[in-house]
Amino acid sequence: MPGVSDHPEKRGDFPVLRRITTRWADNDVYGHVNNVVYYAYFDTAVNGWLIEATGVDIRGLPAIGVVAETSCRFLAPLSFPDPVTAGVAVERLGRTSIVYRIGLFRGEDDAPAALGRFVHVYVDAATRAPVEIPEVIRTAVATTFEA
Repeated sequence: MPGVSDHPEKRGDFPVLRRITTRWADNDVYGHVNNVVYYAYFDTAVNGWLIEATGVDIRGLPAIGVVAETSCRFLAPLSFPDPVTAGVAVERLGRTSIVYRIGLFRGEDDAPAALGRFVHVYVDAATRAPVEIPEVIRTAVATTFEA
């Protein structure tokens, strides 16, 4: 899978760490977090960080990030009520897109339960035509991740 190493990364490889609370509804009939929920965790980690790092409501910007690609490599199960930490890193900061790497860690584990890739492509909020990444977002990403 492009962008996701064959060798699992460690918690310390991610410059941004965000706590995510699992919910009862996240578990499936098999007693672990359903695979689609991992993608919601990715979305929550990236967008929550963007809002905090920029200090603005990113939904109100003239350009918005839409998810153009996402993938997940499942390494170990998560289950309610596990505390989860999402690690966020940037693989690539482009002109119109950002490729994030995400690690999901159970409790204080240093080995990831999942590794993901999450791609935001920026589009005009009204027309949905591709546009450059808003400066407030580019600055936050470049400053935090030294991209």
